[in-house]
Amino acid sequence: MSVPETVDRVLLTAAVVVITVAGAGLLTRIWRGPSMLDRAISLDVCAALIIAGLGAKSAFARDPFYFPIMLVLAFLGFTGSVGIARFIAARDRPALRRGADGTESSDGQGGSDGREGETR
Repeated sequence: MSVPETVDRVLLTAAVVVITVAGAGLLTRIWRGPSMLDRAISLDVCAALIIAGLGAKSAFARDPFYFPIMLVLAFLGFTGSVGIARFIAARDRPALRRGADGTESSDGQGGSDGREGETR
């Protein structure tokens, strides 16, 4: 085995070890939380780790078979993250309240058109 092949094998082994350690930490974050957003971010990172693992396997085997699978997983991870972010943003949006003049407001100050301090 030549020196470049040895270096290549050592670097790929180190990459697999780092991915494994990151996966263990990721599973801990998914399990412990504490919030839904932490779990959502952890699942997004999980998709990235799976892609990294497939990339390491592909590099180790010198086989480009997994590249389309990695591309599809990246797309699914992105769309899943956007969907979760929209869900959490809609859930955390402050509820509309009725002001003294009967108009709806999100800040309780009356008036829903964004003009602050003006009276009608």
